[in-house]
Amino acid sequence: MEAVAKLNNVPTSPRKMRMVVDLIRGEKVSRALGILKFESKHGAARVEKLLLSAIANWQQANPEVDLEEADLYVKSVKVDGGRILKRLRPAPQGRAHRIRKRSNHVTLVVDSANAELETVVESDNTENK
Repeated sequence: MEAVAKLNNVPTSPRKMRMVVDLIRGEKVSRALGILKFESKHGAARVEKLLLSAIANWQQANPEVDLEEADLYVKSVKVDGGRILKRLRPAPQGRAHRIRKRSNHVTLVVDSANAELETVVESDNTENK
């Protein structure tokens, strides 16, 4: 019962985005939304919107389960490097320095904590039989 949301080609360096997503990894969804809402880093607004998208994806896949009863949490967040725009900046004595404008891809997975408990209980019941 997990849901995935992806964000591609975000014009922020992967290192800066990892600082933001490390704050919410493993947190409950309500707490993660609170953290992102008041975080001053540039990528926090984009990750907040991505988290809301992942919640909507989970609701779309599980219409019979109530969102409050599901007890959603951020299962995993992954930040990969995206495309790099290469530019040249003039330097002294006729030289040029290369500027690399980095981007990243973010993948966020949301899952229900109740589903985790149900699968553990079911596996314990099958082992005891």
